[in-house]
Amino acid sequence: MNEQEEDDRIYKVVINHEEQYSISLAHRPNPLGWTDVGKSGTKQECLAYIREVWTDMRPLSLRKQMEESK
Repeated sequence: MNEQEEDDRIYKVVINHEEQYSISLAHRPNPLGWTDVGKSGTKQECLAYIREVWTDMRPLSLRKQMEESK
């Protein structure tokens, strides 16, 4: 599928143990180490959701380390 074609597939938003977000095709099993967050829809809808909720791009382990060193 080229970028000019309409992508009407359904995606889901997934998160890993470092609280990093991604999308995966909804009908496929989650990639190893990733968990559903309960949001699904078009690619644009899922990416918009991620932009809204993923406000700190640092991995969880880095955020914890920085908090501990204060």
